[in-house]
Amino acid sequence: MLRRAVRALCLCTALGVYLAPESGAAPSIISESLPAPVVAKTITSFKAGSDQTRFGAFEFVGGLQLTSSEPLFGAWSSFRVRADGVHFVGVADTGHWLTGRLERDAEGRLSGLAEVRITPMRDARGEEPRVKGDIDAEGLALRRGQAIVSFERRHRVDIYPDPGFEHARPERSLDILIPKRELRSNGSLETVLVAPSESALKGAVLTIAEQSVDADGNLYAAILEGPLKGQFKVVRNDPFDVTDGAFLPNGDLLLLERRFSILGGVGMRIRRIAGKSLKPGALVDGPVLIEADMGFEIDNMEGIDVVAGPDGHAHVILVSDDNHSILQRNLMLEFRLIE
Repeated sequence: MLRRAVRALCLCTALGVYLAPESGAAPSIISESLPAPVVAKTITSFKAGSDQTRFGAFEFVGGLQLTSSEPLFGAWSSFRVRADGVHFVGVADTGHWLTGRLERDAEGRLSGLAEVRITPMRDARGEEPRVKGDIDAEGLALRRGQAIVSFERRHRVDIYPDPGFEHARPERSLDILIPKRELRSNGSLETVLVAPSESALKGAVLTIAEQSVDADGNLYAAILEGPLKGQFKVVRNDPFDVTDGAFLPNGDLLLLERRFSILGGVGMRIRRIAGKSLKPGALVDGPVLIEADMGFEIDNMEGIDVVAGPDGHAHVILVSDDNHSILQRNLMLEFRLIE
């Protein structure tokens, strides 16, 4: 118990420093893609000291604690698995792409990452920005031929070519439909995602703010394209902030949320939003499917994706952002959604 309390205090301290007003420090500048060999330590229990596997609507499949000798590895803000279920793309809030391949053991559980590379992101000039606030990548979505990234501080949603995003400037930016004066510098477009093409949203891009709220305390959000293009709102349940989202095959939306405080510690939860409720002018909310605190194997959970599991169920993979802090961990956790 004491060990968990100390870890919670350290993590909250590290998060508090990170989420303070931006200092404007420059990110590490690299000219080319770098290999990042990753060492994975298996996590077999989600709840510390327990063999419990069922948590709310989810069954814990397994997880990894990830470390690398490459200092730039980490700071994951969003993570997407490609259609092959093996290769992945991620973005770091330091302005870097992370790419690689998932490895699994004979039983199908995550066992490691391979072929991981880190590449600097390019801005509209085709250059690697020297100020973190210019390239603070927070959300990522993949669509045929496109890698779509949302940014904080300089609020925008940029579309990069895919393949080729690693060394390309964005092809264009989407109109975010939310007045920039309403967006907080360090709490704006945390989430960007692409709706299923078969849904009423017809494969449109959506974005959701982390902490930017209207006069009623609801989060700003918008459908940026398609027949239902327009702004909507998401109910914010204080003290939780939205950090990422992913669509289920049926069109429902899973929202990953995080909370932290010195007294309350760090927590995470996943909320399910009915796909049919996503439309201009709507205020959306939904049930909490899972919630965890520092008694569980969590950290600063920032990324979520939904993948097709070999068992026929939808699987959810979560990743954490270690903020390049020795007090935090890079985690990758996998759950099976039990309908």
